[in-house]
Amino acid sequence: MSTEFTKIIDGELPGRFIWRDETCVAFLSTGPLVYGHTLVVPRTEVDRWTEADPQELKHLSAVAQRIGKAQVEAFGSVRAGLAIAGYEIPHLHVHVWPSNSMADHDFGRAMKSPDWAKMDEAAEKLRVALRLMGDTEHVPAEEH
Repeated sequence: MSTEFTKIIDGELPGRFIWRDETCVAFLSTGPLVYGHTLVVPRTEVDRWTEADPQELKHLSAVAQRIGKAQVEAFGSVRAGLAIAGYEIPHLHVHVWPSNSMADHDFGRAMKSPDWAKMDEAAEKLRVALRLMGDTEHVPAEEH
């Protein structure tokens, strides 16, 4: 059975994509800590990060770093947060989000009903920042 993330990757469910390559995709979290909160997800269904192929994990980390740099640029944040939790959906995903304080790292404060216009705006800001960083090949046009 496909995970919710595989359904997003395959276009069966909507997603605000900011990155697509042969190994992974990145799209905005629907329960963001802050606007711009992105999930980097391998195309391969693997539940735990400790079970992932080391090369795939290395690639996810590199993509997450690029997105974190774009978040700092696009949102003027002090840092980019990074976490792998994996309890929500049994498909490895790396959380990356703009962060200005430790309060931004509290998953208990995730938005339950984000403003979808702000989500679209955040996705486009990230796509623009990534393109300006030279990542034109992997950054899709506006999607959801």
